[in-house]
Amino acid sequence: MRNGTPTAVGLVLGFVLDRVFGDPRRWHPVAGFGSAAVALEAETYADDRRAGVVHEVIAVGSVVGIGALAIRRRGAGGAVLLTAVATWTALGGRSLVRAGHAMADRLDAGDLVGARELLPSLCGRDPSVLDAEGLARAALESIAENTSDAAVAPLLWGAVAGVPGVLGYRAVNTLDAMVGYRNERYERFGWAAARTDDVANLVPARVTGLLTAALAPLVGGRPSGALRAWRRDAAGHPSPNAGVVEASMAGALGIGLGGRTQYRHGTELRPTLGDGPAPTAADLRRAVRMSGAVQVGAVVVAGVIAWLRGGRRVGW
Repeated sequence: MRNGTPTAVGLVLGFVLDRVFGDPRRWHPVAGFGSAAVALEAETYADDRRAGVVHEVIAVGSVVGIGALAIRRRGAGGAVLLTAVATWTALGGRSLVRAGHAMADRLDAGDLVGARELLPSLCGRDPSVLDAEGLARAALESIAENTSDAAVAPLLWGAVAGVPGVLGYRAVNTLDAMVGYRNERYERFGWAAARTDDVANLVPARVTGLLTAALAPLVGGRPSGALRAWRRDAAGHPSPNAGVVEASMAGALGIGLGGRTQYRHGTELRPTLGDGPAPTAADLRRAVRMSGAVQVGAVVVAGVIAWLRGGRRVGW
């Protein structure tokens, strides 16, 4: 068997598990990692970048090491199974799609209270200050960004680095969500987590943008619109990666994103992304369909990369 085949098969099986079952309901490894990271932070925290680097190296390095040891010298069958389970636990594609549909349902029903209660499961914005238009925009931007973070990136990292890549990426992304903020506590300590996450997502975000452009006709859009918005607007976004995926999604859907964005820790004025009106619940449903299509495209790309890449050892 070609060395890359177990990894490719495992990635596809892990993707299928996520689509069928969603996130594990109990004993989720990401939750366990989060608890361990909190305990580690109690020992490593200092208002200093160097302390943040130490925190990042220990937390992520431990996960990568565990993944490397787990996959070492396994046969093809064991490599497939371990890759599938690791991929399943790292992906969040079905949960993302489900939350997007639920948000659209509540907005269509005029249930703003329910929509505000649901928003924290998608993003960290302050729902109490958002009307229906603001909720639709926040949810849609989160769908775009998390399609890359929760689906495309884990698959691509698995394709190039096997189980250690899948688990290591999820650790990097989780730490960024925990400490990668520009607030009083984490401005310096969280710098390493935020920058590492930026680097880890540089390629996945651009693959997501390309897939969004290629698949735009599935939601009534044009590839040229997605690519035009990406080239023109993405660089103005404060994130080097979120700007790409949000701009390409806006261009594919023919809507406008960006503007005043209020988080619990403060307010940011985001640049305009795309051309067209503000998104509605109907546009949110189109974005969810696009997310699902991009996820399928990503697992195909990842499987091909893993198969072509081969590797010196099975599953690595």
